Amino acid sequence: MEREQEHKERIEQAISILETISGDFTTPRNIRRAAKQSIDALRDETLSPAVRAANAISILDEISQDPNMPVPTRTKIWQV
Repeated sequence: MEREQEHKERIEQAISILETISGDFTTPRNIRRAAKQSIDALRDETLSPAVRAANAISILDEISQDPNMPVPTRTKIWQV
């Protein structure tokens, strides 16, 4: 039960950072879109926390290679 609570807290922290990225209009649109997709993946309660995290990581890993990504945004994505 304690581990489940820890997973929820970490997912909420990640969602919070991703919401900051998706709401930042100085960030390119494709990166904001990937942040929103990651939020959706993390909120999908039909999957286990591990699968939700893996899906979000996959989306973020792909977009983190974008050369147009501002450095502060890249740092936030690495935090997630």
